[in-house]
Amino acid sequence: MSAGRQNTPGGTPSSTAWRPTASRDRLAQRAAMLAAARDFFGRRGVLEVETPVLVNAGVSDVHLSSLEVGLGVRRMFLHTSPEYAMKRLLASGSGDIYQLCRVARGDERGRLHNPEFTLLEWYRLGFTMDTLIDEVAALLDALIACAGGAPRPLHRLPYREAFLDTLGIDPLDIATDALAALACARGLDEATARSLDRDGLLDFLFGAIVGPTLGRGSWIALTHFPASQAALARLDERDPRIARRFEIFGDGIELANGFEELASAAEQRARFEADNRLRSARGLPAMALDERLLAALDAGLPACAGVALGFDRAVMIAVGAASLDEVIAFPADIA
Repeated sequence: MSAGRQNTPGGTPSSTAWRPTASRDRLAQRAAMLAAARDFFGRRGVLEVETPVLVNAGVSDVHLSSLEVGLGVRRMFLHTSPEYAMKRLLASGSGDIYQLCRVARGDERGRLHNPEFTLLEWYRLGFTMDTLIDEVAALLDALIACAGGAPRPLHRLPYREAFLDTLGIDPLDIATDALAALACARGLDEATARSLDRDGLLDFLFGAIVGPTLGRGSWIALTHFPASQAALARLDERDPRIARRFEIFGDGIELANGFEELASAAEQRARFEADNRLRSARGLPAMALDERLLAALDAGLPACAGVALGFDRAVMIAVGAASLDEVIAFPADIA
């Protein structure tokens, strides 16, 4: 139940349930941070763009749930990210771009989740993973300065080393059976462990044990994810077991997810098809491939790196809030 929600018997909202969960002071801080983000990119010559909220193709990623919208006989979805449309702009010659937009993801509600939230996504031509990491940290410092916060040191930590340091295992080499046993020892029930693949087990251990330790008083860039978790990132030429993907953490909270972007239409198609096979194995509906994105990749995506940052979470950290409900006016419970 959100902070502003009070129900009477039978589930009828009370007379105060119309009130926002965020105070006016919090909303003012949020507005200042939105302005600071736009100023940050404006000074760097990055173009602000807008793309559709309603899209023709949902995402195939098993970790995301696209919300379907019925428009007569036409099947459309609320976008979970503007990534596909922004890459079409990049392929058309837009140059560096960013977008502040609302996105929706099903089955996400809690202290750090709301089904509808604000995403800040941007793409930089010619950037590597490392140069984009530096820019994300600079942006976060600019945002927390709006609430009187001091700049934080930035540290890089390879995914592999995070597991070695915290759990004493090499996530690239450990046998899947041993990984399942470790997950059970750390609180995962055996039936669930048997139902998860290798990446599912790694995700559990990361979420339960590793992630909450990252970025206490600093920004941590977790880098070089396993190739099986590459998503839309390209693989590392020096070690094809890992991807040029990173996530940024602050106070144990994931704030951003970024890639050196995959530009191969054939490889992206293969990954989408692999996603659908995994969805089928998990009893999830297959998702139609975004042929417009694939056509844009085939036409030629410029070498670039991109990142999506959860703006609400950044506000939450900047102002010292305990939950997202404190920094958004109307969470899903009282929308």
